[in-house]
Amino acid sequence: MKRYLALIYGFFAYLFFLAVFLYAIGFAGNLWVPKSLDRNETAPAAGAFWMDMLLLALFGVQHSVMARPGFKKRWTRIIAKPVERSTFVLISSLVLALLFWQWRPIPAVIWQIADPAGRMLLWGLFWFGWLLMIYSSFSIDHFDLFGLRQVLRYCRGIPYTRVNFKESFPYSRVRHPMMLGFIIAFWATPEMTAGHMLFAFWTTAYILLGIFLEERDLSGFLGADYRKYRKRVPMLIPRWRKKP
Repeated sequence: MKRYLALIYGFFAYLFFLAVFLYAIGFAGNLWVPKSLDRNETAPAAGAFWMDMLLLALFGVQHSVMARPGFKKRWTRIIAKPVERSTFVLISSLVLALLFWQWRPIPAVIWQIADPAGRMLLWGLFWFGWLLMIYSSFSIDHFDLFGLRQVLRYCRGIPYTRVNFKESFPYSRVRHPMMLGFIIAFWATPEMTAGHMLFAFWTTAYILLGIFLEERDLSGFLGADYRKYRKRVPMLIPRWRKKP
């Protein structure tokens, strides 16, 4: 029974993540959703700034702490290992949903592109960023990344094994294509408000910090092979020519 409960829990966490992820596209692009970066309850600029900073900090701290191996080691004394990843995905999604709900726009305009060609280019980059993120997740193992592989194997009584890293495209061009996709999507907008820039700036700063922490962990897990990969493949900006 506990195996089936773990499977149900894992699927629920994944579906909730999927709903939040789809909402995130609308939130960042001010598309479809009732509350977004520039469409939400208004507040005085100072109050909006500090509320938004608090929400961004909450997500950054939660995501960074729970992703660290030391925390996972202690956390799995309470949470069963097969559902540890699903729990991380669920809590991250809940914190992100809170951010979407409580975000306060700061409507001052930083830039606004009126030229149709320029607007089309920026919207194209926006969608490219999201597609790059999704494609990159499937280039490694999407279902392991979001906890489904773990609960499926547990339900079938198969011991969990870590997915071997494959240097497939786009990981052969940059080491963190998913994070590159997020950065492109967050900055590519024809109408940049102060609130949008605050969101884009601090999420980019968090992504860079997260990459530093993740690469430190990966170097410990994968050893010399990953260190050679770091020297050969750039972090976020692809080279025209790959290093041999």
